[in-house]
Amino acid sequence: MALVVLAQKLNKEQLSTFQPCKNKWARLERKDPGETIKQLLIKLAIILGWVLFCYVAYKTSQYDYEYAKFDPYEILQVEVGASPAVVKSAYRKLSLIYHPDKKTGDEKTFMKITRAHQALTDETARRNWEMYGNPDGPEAISFGIALPSWIVEKENSIWVLGLYALLFMVALPVSVGTWWYRSIRYSGDQVLLDTTQMYYYFFHKTPHMAIKRVLMILGASAEFHRRNNQEIQERRSDNTEVPQLMKRLPQLNEKNKEKPLCFMYSIKARSLLHAHLTRLDLPQSTLEEDRCAVIKKCPALIQEMVVCVSQLIMLAHAGRLSRMPSLVTLEGCMKLSAMVVQGLWECKSSLLQLPHITDENLKYFSSKRYQIRSLEQLARLKEEDRRACLHHLDDNQYNDLVAALGGMPYVDMSIKYEVVDDEATTVYTAGAIVTVTVALARRDLSVLFANEKEVCNEILENGDVIAEEEEKVPETKKKSLPWQKNKGKRANNKKGSKKPVKKEIEDKKKIVQVATSKAIVKVKEEDSESCSEDEADDEVELCESEEGDAEAEEKSANNDSSEPEKDDDQLEKLQSDVAMRRQRLLEGKSQFSHSVYCPFYPEDKQEYWWAYITDRKQQMLLTAPYHITNLVEHEEIQLKFTAPFKPGFYTFAVCLRSDSYFGFDQMKDIKMDVKEAAEIPTEHPQWEISDDEDEEDKNSGGSESEFATDDDDEDSGKD
Repeated sequence: MALVVLAQKLNKEQLSTFQPCKNKWARLERKDPGETIKQLLIKLAIILGWVLFCYVAYKTSQYDYEYAKFDPYEILQVEVGASPAVVKSAYRKLSLIYHPDKKTGDEKTFMKITRAHQALTDETARRNWEMYGNPDGPEAISFGIALPSWIVEKENSIWVLGLYALLFMVALPVSVGTWWYRSIRYSGDQVLLDTTQMYYYFFHKTPHMAIKRVLMILGASAEFHRRNNQEIQERRSDNTEVPQLMKRLPQLNEKNKEKPLCFMYSIKARSLLHAHLTRLDLPQSTLEEDRCAVIKKCPALIQEMVVCVSQLIMLAHAGRLSRMPSLVTLEGCMKLSAMVVQGLWECKSSLLQLPHITDENLKYFSSKRYQIRSLEQLARLKEEDRRACLHHLDDNQYNDLVAALGGMPYVDMSIKYEVVDDEATTVYTAGAIVTVTVALARRDLSVLFANEKEVCNEILENGDVIAEEEEKVPETKKKSLPWQKNKGKRANNKKGSKKPVKKEIEDKKKIVQVATSKAIVKVKEEDSESCSEDEADDEVELCESEEGDAEAEEKSANNDSSEPEKDDDQLEKLQSDVAMRRQRLLEGKSQFSHSVYCPFYPEDKQEYWWAYITDRKQQMLLTAPYHITNLVEHEEIQLKFTAPFKPGFYTFAVCLRSDSYFGFDQMKDIKMDVKEAAEIPTEHPQWEISDDEDEEDKNSGGSESEFATDDDDEDSGKD
């Protein structure tokens, strides 16, 4: 269990022995030294803002609210409607106390007393107080702006006008124009429109494109030109270092004459991409910095490539384009993303994504005892076997490898497909809109760090239920069915063969199905022992039909009571789904999932996925790739496509592809029996009038309905 805890935490201290990780963390710590000062200034500005807010709030609390509400009776401490004599008497008493000449005097309070006395004794003041709440009459509120004196002076009027003209006629239009010019150059994903236009051109020109050709187009992106990206540097040392690097890279195809593939910035970016995928050591102060600037731009550009290729495919399906990019081109772009993130060619082993593993160490995984070819197989090994397989690593290196392996994804994908708009959701007609719901559950690969028996028990949670159902079947001798005669012999011929865990689950399910079918056959044999082995198929079908009739009768009996409840449940479920989707749209799409272990990628990379549906037989893309950027634990997406217009049996594939790792892609088939669509009735059944209804209308004496119109009267007259 110590390895499980170790694998759940992936940080720079645990991977300190792997040199690429050390280089990456050191680069991230020293990156942009002015960023620390900028954050400090922002924090200081926030603190000063809060201090100013607290000062204003304090000053506001000191405001004398007694002036805001003027009540002369309360000030003189007399009852409402008191006589003038009582008011004067109260005024004298209070004046003797609060007069400024007295020892206990208070000028502020004495002014209030005088004002209150005037409001109750003077008729004009009393009328003003009753009408406006103020003895002095209505108050006039005026606002003004305190300006420096030098602005309003006549001698400085020319300079003031010049300053206003500079601000509002020069600075403001220039800033707005600059912002507008920069914004219109980029798409919604912050990719230059020139780059997007180039992608459309090359992918339409070459429908079937290899990965190396895609890599050339990626290197020609306008983001790698100095004029569009200030992080790209053009040094004098490039005249010597870049040609030397090109000599070390085969199949660079630097003599290509296509524009912009032949430009110098494109050749340099392509050389850096090849060096990154080959994991070559570059000069730290020059080409290594350029490599980091190029590589960190690639994931967004590759996502733009995927969007462009998928849009071209959809336009070709709609008949708007003559050439359609192939499915190989689209998946090649997706593979290129994982190649760039991991710094690895596609032909290499996925085990090279782990730290301290090189081409020379792969021989330890291909021994006769282990035969490890994937990361999942390595994770499923027992702890002692894994340590024995990696005996060439010391303890620190082994801990680094286990920590990196345990943080990689382990995704379970389940699929449900239906026709949502139809009453029969599982009946697929030609041209129907099929909705495929893909549910993803993501865990770390560290869940497989256990003994083989424990892993089987975790995966086969439903195995006990299947075994119990199998035990309930009578263990008496059952007559074998015709299609099961050779099953036992074939199974016995494969002794000692180890089956995968998922296959064992499927086999157990098949055993339960076969056992139930045998039990049905046995019941029929007890009724009539004269049935032969050749008639077993007919008996099974007969039993199934009888059971189906009985179930249909029970359903029809309970139909009236169950249908309203089902409708209510479906309505509640539909409303909850709509509410959840609306909430997701309002919240927006998150861009944070899990950090990818990628020591050769210069920045932190989040783990994203693509989900799409294809027809592998026709090599066609049925749905645009859905970019999943928020798969933290669970995520559910919906993919919709149109069923084939020709009836028949079809098999489609739901694909899940990672943009950051090799070896974790999944593909599951969905089998669909497409039936011919029902004909649309030419006449509405409610508009059809039977002969019996016509006779009843004639016998009723031709009485007109109160809902009849003038047109109906005219039609009846014609008849």
